[in-house]
Amino acid sequence: MISLPVVIISIVLFFVLFFGIGFLLNMLLRMSWIMAVVYPIVCLFIISNKKMISYVQAPGESFQSLFQRVMSLAIADVVILAGGLAGAIMSGIAIKALRKRGYQMF
Repeated sequence: MISLPVVIISIVLFFVLFFGIGFLLNMLLRMSWIMAVVYPIVCLFIISNKKMISYVQAPGESFQSLFQRVMSLAIADVVILAGGLAGAIMSGIAIKALRKRGYQMF
Protein backbone atom coordinates (compact mmCIF):
# COMPACT_ATOMS: atom_id res chain seq x y z
CA MET A 1 0.00 0.00 0.00
CA ILE A 2 1.34 3.41 -0.96
CA SER A 3 1.15 6.20 1.61
CA LEU A 4 -0.75 9.40 0.84
CA PRO A 5 2.32 11.71 0.74
CA VAL A 6 3.98 9.40 -1.79
CA VAL A 7 0.86 9.44 -3.97
CA ILE A 8 0.62 13.24 -3.87
CA ILE A 9 4.32 13.69 -4.68
CA SER A 10 4.05 11.12 -7.49
CA ILE A 11 1.04 12.88 -9.03
CA VAL A 12 2.87 16.21 -9.05
CA LEU A 13 6.04 14.56 -10.36
CA PHE A 14 4.23 12.84 -13.24
CA PHE A 15 2.32 16.04 -14.07
CA VAL A 16 5.49 18.15 -14.21
CA LEU A 17 7.50 15.46 -16.01
CA PHE A 18 5.01 14.91 -18.81
CA PHE A 19 4.15 18.61 -19.05
CA GLY A 20 7.83 19.33 -19.64
CA ILE A 21 8.37 16.50 -22.11
CA GLY A 22 5.15 17.39 -23.92
CA PHE A 23 6.03 21.08 -24.04
CA LEU A 24 9.45 20.36 -25.56
CA LEU A 25 8.07 17.87 -28.09
CA ASN A 26 5.27 20.27 -29.05
CA MET A 27 7.76 23.08 -29.45
CA LEU A 28 10.22 21.07 -31.55
CA LEU A 29 7.78 19.10 -33.68
CA ARG A 30 5.16 21.87 -33.94
CA MET A 31 2.38 19.38 -33.22
CA SER A 32 0.27 20.60 -30.31
CA TRP A 33 -1.18 17.28 -29.21
CA ILE A 34 1.72 14.89 -29.87
CA MET A 35 2.29 14.01 -26.21
CA ALA A 36 -1.40 13.53 -25.48
CA VAL A 37 -1.42 10.90 -28.25
CA VAL A 38 1.89 9.29 -27.26
CA TYR A 39 1.20 9.26 -23.49
CA PRO A 40 -1.16 6.23 -23.46
CA ILE A 41 1.48 4.22 -25.31
CA VAL A 42 4.10 5.32 -22.78
CA CYS A 43 1.75 4.28 -19.96
CA LEU A 44 1.35 0.83 -21.46
CA PHE A 45 5.13 0.41 -21.56
CA ILE A 46 5.38 1.63 -17.95
CA ILE A 47 2.76 -0.94 -16.88
CA SER A 48 4.07 -3.82 -19.00
CA ASN A 49 6.75 -6.18 -17.77
CA LYS A 50 7.47 -7.66 -21.21
CA LYS A 51 10.09 -6.61 -23.71
CA MET A 52 8.89 -4.69 -26.75
CA ILE A 53 9.96 -7.46 -29.14
CA SER A 54 7.64 -9.93 -27.39
CA TYR A 55 4.64 -7.96 -28.72
CA VAL A 56 5.83 -8.89 -32.23
CA GLN A 57 7.01 -12.44 -31.55
CA ALA A 58 4.13 -13.58 -29.31
CA PRO A 59 1.38 -10.95 -29.50
CA GLY A 60 -1.43 -13.06 -28.02
CA GLU A 61 0.40 -13.90 -24.82
CA SER A 62 1.96 -10.43 -24.48
CA PHE A 63 -1.26 -8.48 -24.93
CA GLN A 64 -3.13 -10.84 -22.60
CA SER A 65 -0.45 -10.28 -19.94
CA LEU A 66 -0.64 -6.52 -20.49
CA PHE A 67 -4.44 -6.56 -20.17
CA GLN A 68 -4.20 -8.48 -16.89
CA ARG A 69 -1.65 -6.00 -15.52
CA VAL A 70 -3.82 -3.02 -16.52
CA MET A 71 -6.84 -4.57 -14.82
CA SER A 72 -4.84 -5.23 -11.64
CA LEU A 73 -3.68 -1.61 -11.19
CA ALA A 74 -4.46 -0.02 -7.85
CA ILE A 75 -6.47 3.19 -7.61
CA ALA A 76 -3.31 5.08 -6.58
CA ASP A 77 -1.52 3.90 -9.73
CA VAL A 78 -4.40 5.02 -11.94
CA VAL A 79 -4.51 8.43 -10.23
CA ILE A 80 -0.75 8.89 -10.68
CA LEU A 81 -0.95 7.97 -14.37
CA ALA A 82 -3.94 10.31 -14.77
CA GLY A 83 -1.78 13.10 -13.35
CA GLY A 84 0.73 12.45 -16.13
CA LEU A 85 -2.04 12.52 -18.74
CA ALA A 86 -3.24 15.84 -17.34
CA GLY A 87 0.30 17.21 -17.69
CA ALA A 88 0.51 16.03 -21.31
CA ILE A 89 -2.84 17.63 -22.13
CA MET A 90 -1.92 20.87 -20.34
CA SER A 91 1.29 21.09 -22.38
CA GLY A 92 -0.79 21.06 -25.56
CA ILE A 93 -3.09 23.73 -24.16
CA ALA A 94 -0.11 25.88 -23.12
CA ILE A 95 1.55 25.62 -26.55
CA LYS A 96 -1.72 26.48 -28.32
CA ALA A 97 -2.23 29.51 -26.05
CA LEU A 98 1.34 30.71 -26.62
CA ARG A 99 1.07 30.32 -30.39
CA LYS A 100 -2.27 32.14 -30.38
CA ARG A 101 -0.66 35.07 -28.57
CA GLY A 102 2.10 35.31 -31.17
CA TYR A 103 4.98 33.37 -29.62
CA GLN A 104 6.70 31.33 -32.32
CA MET A 105 8.77 28.57 -30.78
CA PHE A 106 11.40 27.46 -33.32
